[in-house]
Amino acid sequence: MTFLQDRRLNFSVRSDSYRSVSTSFCPALPVEAGSAISSSMIIAIDGPAAAGKGTLARSIAEHYGLAYLDTGALYRAVAWTLLREGRDPHDEAAAIRAARELDPAILSRSELRDERVGEAASIVAAMPAVRKALIEFQRRFAAHPPGGRGAVLDGRDIGTVVCPDADIKFFVTASDEERARRRAAELRERGVTANEAAVLADLKRRDARDRGRATAPLRPASDAILLDTTGMTIDAVFESARKAIDARLAEGSKGG
Repeated sequence: MTFLQDRRLNFSVRSDSYRSVSTSFCPALPVEAGSAISSSMIIAIDGPAAAGKGTLARSIAEHYGLAYLDTGALYRAVAWTLLREGRDPHDEAAAIRAARELDPAILSRSELRDERVGEAASIVAAMPAVRKALIEFQRRFAAHPPGGRGAVLDGRDIGTVVCPDADIKFFVTASDEERARRRAAELRERGVTANEAAVLADLKRRDARDRGRATAPLRPASDAILLDTTGMTIDAVFESARKAIDARLAEGSKGG
């Protein structure tokens, strides 16, 4: 996989359209001495949209040879199913059914990245019964990850609800303006006309909905490592996370 020359965090910078696959197993790459991952290592990465958590999660999974799950794709898949059937995203009964009958094969569909699907996903994600069904899916993935070496999960409530006992937790954020710039750039890369002011307003609406929902609101876990990616390069963010992970692994090896 390759990055373009401008390595500022941006959802459009990866030349291999990395967001098209939401679950994967990454073969282990060489890591520094003392950085061996235990077979049960779980890394939780949370944060708002366009903060860079997906980019970081994939980079970590690739570096340490861990399975990866983009949990946001699960909610997008439910939303996409409703829209495809011509249903209102607020139709809770239909959303619950779609969540319980979710086919993992649709998680790689490019249509899940459409803005309309993202807006609908934020609506269904606020439904407790939908979250319950999809949390079970996520916990099964974490308990039995492909490859058996551990897993990296990114989303909104991984460290607080899905995997509260994760070995390492990150909360990735960025300024509203930076996130709007990234999302607009992603849309333009896909040939979609994007107005940053409108994108910013949309992100703020989603943030308010995610943070204000009664079930599993978006918030950092009390023991999460905070990463503000505003103005940072992909390399710099990854290095910050890698050092934190390696330090935790070193502590574990000494304790063992």
